[in-house]
Amino acid sequence: MSNSGGPAISSEGLDGRRRRILFRCWHRGIGEMDLVYGHFADAEITHLSETELDALEGLLELRDQQVFDWIFGAQPLDPAYDTPLFRRLLAFHDGGKTIK
Repeated sequence: MSNSGGPAISSEGLDGRRRRILFRCWHRGIGEMDLVYGHFADAEITHLSETELDALEGLLELRDQQVFDWIFGAQPLDPAYDTPLFRRLLAFHDGGKTIK
């Protein structure tokens, strides 16, 4: 992953909701979570359904450290968040192995 400072895609052409989500993905409390969410959003934001956007917004409401621990295996995933969208995020980063 070459881009570590912000979105690799332009928000131009995205609807307002997707723009806000893209911004939130790249502006987290923990820099590593900028990379986790940001790179995923860069690659997937235009393809996510409304239901998937809802799920992503739900994840963005959680504490960064909590999601970080789930992705990197420091804590077991809360079954309430074991969703197709979370699994897609996890697979995108190969269980946290590709975050740089």
